[in-house]
Amino acid sequence: MGLILLVMAGPLQGQDETQPLTVPLRFDHYYTYEQVVEAMKLLHRTYPSLTQLNLLGKSEEDREIWELTIHNPETGDILDKPGVYVDGNIHGNEIQAGEVCLYLADLLLTHYGRNERITRLVDRNVFYIVPVVNVDGRYHFFADANTMHSNRGLRRPKDDDHDGRINEDFPDDLDGDGNICMMRKRDPNGKYRTDPSDPRLMVRVGPGEKGEWTLLGYEGIDNDGDGRINEDAEGYVDPNRNWGYNWAPPYVQRGSGDYPFSGNAMRAIASFMMDHPNIIVVWAFHNYGGMILRGPSTKQEHIPQADIRVYDYLGKNGEKIIPGYRYLISWKDLYSTYGDFTDFTDNIVGSYSFVGELYRIAQETYRSPSSGGKKEEETLFGGEDVERTRERLKFNDYVAMGMLFKPWKPYHHPVYGDIEIGGWMKMSTRIPHPFMLEDLVHRAASAVLFTADQTPEVKMTLLGKKKIGKDLWQVRVRLSNEKAIPSMSYISVNEKLYPKDMVTVKGPRVTVVAGGRLLDEYTGRTLYKEKKPEIQFLQVPGFGHTDLQFLLKGKGEVTFLYRSRKAGSRRMKVVL
Repeated sequence: MGLILLVMAGPLQGQDETQPLTVPLRFDHYYTYEQVVEAMKLLHRTYPSLTQLNLLGKSEEDREIWELTIHNPETGDILDKPGVYVDGNIHGNEIQAGEVCLYLADLLLTHYGRNERITRLVDRNVFYIVPVVNVDGRYHFFADANTMHSNRGLRRPKDDDHDGRINEDFPDDLDGDGNICMMRKRDPNGKYRTDPSDPRLMVRVGPGEKGEWTLLGYEGIDNDGDGRINEDAEGYVDPNRNWGYNWAPPYVQRGSGDYPFSGNAMRAIASFMMDHPNIIVVWAFHNYGGMILRGPSTKQEHIPQADIRVYDYLGKNGEKIIPGYRYLISWKDLYSTYGDFTDFTDNIVGSYSFVGELYRIAQETYRSPSSGGKKEEETLFGGEDVERTRERLKFNDYVAMGMLFKPWKPYHHPVYGDIEIGGWMKMSTRIPHPFMLEDLVHRAASAVLFTADQTPEVKMTLLGKKKIGKDLWQVRVRLSNEKAIPSMSYISVNEKLYPKDMVTVKGPRVTVVAGGRLLDEYTGRTLYKEKKPEIQFLQVPGFGHTDLQFLLKGKGEVTFLYRSRKAGSRRMKVVL
C-alpha cells in the first residue's frame, strides 16, 4: 500500500546573518550563498600564505562564482603537484554539498601544522575547492519558497510550456510559510484515505475501499491562465547535463540546454580546469541517497580495467569511511545521463572522478534496539513503506522537535475551492537536520582526503650503474609510486588526452647511445627506443614502478629529469 507523508512545523534557518563568521567555521547550520562567499573570504584572509581566492566568473543573474586554492607554496609550485578538485551544489537545492566543501577547506587550513596527516596532504597536493557551482540556485533555495526537490537548474530563461512567455508560472507559496508543500482536497472518489494510525498521513485505498482525499500537487495557482499550474518555473537547464563530453540535445537528455557549456558556470569551471592540468582527482558533491558514484554515465562508454582497479580501491575504502554509503556505477546502478560533469573530467581532464550523493533518510530512525533493525535500502525518489514513514514521523516529533513536518491547514484555492496544504518542507528529506550535519560533512571530507592521500607520489632512484666498456656505462633508473593512483589515468594513455610523462637525460660530456623500458632487471631485457633515446615517454602505475635502462658514453655529471602533468617533476644527478 502506498503512502503520502507531509511535513514541518517551523523552518530550519541558516546562521543569523547579523552574527559575524569566525574561524574555525561552524557546521551546526546551513550557510546562505552570501555567507558561503563571506566564509571563503574569511578563510583566505586568515590563511593568506596557504590560499588563493579566485573569481571564476559570474552567473546568469550576475552572482560571483568563487574558487579557493589551498597549498603550501614552500613545497613547490601549484602546477607541479597533484591537483584535487572538489565542488558542490551544482544543483540549487543540494545545499549540504556546499557545506562539505567549506568544511574541507576549514579542516585543511585550521589543522595545517597541527595535524601530521593533514599537513602532509597540503604540502604534497593542491586543493581546488568550489563550494557552490549553481550560485543562483543556492541563493533562491534559501530566499524563495521551494520543495525539497525544486530549484535545481540554472536561471536561464526558457519557455517550458511553449506559450510564448518565459518563466511566468512558478509554484506559489499560498500560505506564506516559505515552503512549497502539497495540496489535497476532500473527495469521496479520491485515491487516498487517512491513515488510521496517524491522521497526518494518507494511504492509498484498496479495492472496494472508499476514498477520502485527492492529491492536487504542489502549492500554486494558474498564473498564466492556460489551465495548468506550476508548469513554467525557472528555465530548466540542468547544470550536470551541460558539459562538453557525450552531450545530447534536450529531446534525448532533458535539461541539457541548447548546446554544451551554455551555462556560465560550466564554461568558467571548464576554463579553470584547462588552466590547471594537474587535476587528477575530482569529487563533485550532490544529494541524496548515500552513494559514491563513478562513471561511466552511459552504457556505451567504457573505462579501462586498470582504471577500474584504481576506482575500486578508492571507492570501497570510501564505503568504509562513510557507513551505509554504497560505491556504485552511475549508468548501471542508477540511471544514464548525457553531458555529465564527471564524464567530462574523466575523459577530457583525465582525472579519477567521484560523485558523492550525500545523506540517507534511513538515518532518520526511532526504534528500540530489540526491533530487529532490518536492512534499510535507500530509495532515491520516495517509495518508503508505511511503517518506515510512520517511524520517520516519530523521528520528526521526538528527535527533530517537529521541525521537519508541517500539519495540514485549510486554504481556499481560487480554482479548487476549499483544500488543505501540508507536507514535507524544503529543508527535509534530502537534507539532514542540522544536528546531523557535522558528522556528514566530516565523513565526506574524510573520503576526499583518503583519495588525496592516494594521488601519485613518484620517486626517482638509481637502480644501478655499471661500466661496460671504455667510457661506456649502463645506467638503470626506477620511477616508483607507492600510492594507488598512477601518474596518469589509463583513459588518458589510451585516448592520448595529453603527452605521457617524460624522462630526459642530459650531460655536458655525455651522449645517450641507447635508452628504453627495462622489462626485466634480472635478465636485462629492454625495449629500446629507436630514435632520440635521451627522451623517454612513460606512465608510472599505482602501487608499482617503471624502470628505464640507458647506455651512456662519456664522463662527468648527467641529469635525469622526470616531468609529469599530474605527478609533478623529479630530478636526479649521477656522476659517471
